[in-house]
Amino acid sequence: MPAQPAPPGGVPQAADPAGTPAVPVSPGAIPPPPPGYPPYAGTAEPKKKRGLLIALIALAVIMVLCVGGGVVTFLTLRNAESGEGAKEPAVAVDEFLTAVYKDRDATKAAEHVCAASRDDKKIAAKVAEVQKYASAYQNPRFKWTTPKVDNQTGDRATVSTRITMTTADEKVADQDLRFTVVQKTGWWVCEVA
Repeated sequence: MPAQPAPPGGVPQAADPAGTPAVPVSPGAIPPPPPGYPPYAGTAEPKKKRGLLIALIALAVIMVLCVGGGVVTFLTLRNAESGEGAKEPAVAVDEFLTAVYKDRDATKAAEHVCAASRDDKKIAAKVAEVQKYASAYQNPRFKWTTPKVDNQTGDRATVSTRITMTTADEKVADQDLRFTVVQKTGWWVCEVA
């Protein structure tokens, strides 16, 4: 290889890292850029987890549907009657009166009350009131007239009767009662007035 002439004095030379001879650079000229570097490898970008995202969204939708379905089922069935009601409105009233006045059994009385009005504490309080009233007299006996359907329209009826309490010492007390009875899975007592 032929020798290259040396640059004039005072003129800077550009160095080549590859080992090729330096090229003289004229004053005021821009030196050539250094040779390129390989791109920065860095850390690899995490792969998008689309499958996981789709699964999470599907799980969230299923949870919303299950919870929503549970709430709708609860609201639909909370007033559902459990068991079979009476065949006739008057029979429902008679069975309710028997449970309250003769058996004095709040649980049995509640079995004849519609779900919308069933309040175990109130029913127990009424049975306790009858028990207290009966214990204040000598050998009280309760009887009532045959319940009579005053008005019936579709799945609703009004039934009336008169309750009479008689004691061993010939004391007598009467009370007229009017019942609202509804039909769902049979007839159920819903209101007493």
